Amino acid sequence: MVRHYPALIIGVLIALYWARVFQLLRKARRKVGRFANIIPGEIVGRITRTIWFPVVGLWIVLPILGGFGIEGYWLMTPLFALPAMQWTAVAIAVIAWALTLECWRNMGKSWRIGIDPAEKTKLIVTGAYSYIRHPIYALSSVLMLASAAAWPTPAMIALATVHLILLQIEARREEIHLIRVHGQIYKDYRRKTGGFFPKMLGPKSPN
Repeated sequence: MVRHYPALIIGVLIALYWARVFQLLRKARRKVGRFANIIPGEIVGRITRTIWFPVVGLWIVLPILGGFGIEGYWLMTPLFALPAMQWTAVAIAVIAWALTLECWRNMGKSWRIGIDPAEKTKLIVTGAYSYIRHPIYALSSVLMLASAAAWPTPAMIALATVHLILLQIEARREEIHLIRVHGQIYKDYRRKTGGFFPKMLGPKSPN
């Protein structure tokens, strides 16, 4: 029996999110012969994956368990119950999920989930990428924060903290890689755009 609908909806939404990621990985496997660098070709990326994979699994499982009233120890017990906040968080998560689908579509063949130092992909600077350099990471941050707000347990808050830190690390590493691959073109693009938030004035796509 469902006891907490916001938590259950979040869990299902995040499961759908990562199911779509898996579809993209399979699609990339058919086109380029590998799973879009899910296991990165460099050591730092591999280390972060050993942390990230369990975080993703728990991100799906914990809200679903909470939705069915399986709370257990204090780590899985909500710190407070504010239905208006929880449902607002669900609405925000749905919007972030939908916007992420558009970002994935915009990335097309250049979509990757990890860095391969030997690979050069097309630099995407259209759509959301004309305003911020990491829209998918930004939306993933929103999704995680919304998840923690919809199911505010110590465990979810801890997962959110780890996830947000890893996203920041990955974004910095990705930018170093893109500077190495695209050189001045990426430096100019980075100067004109925000990282996770747009700059005050929207940039134009670089020539």
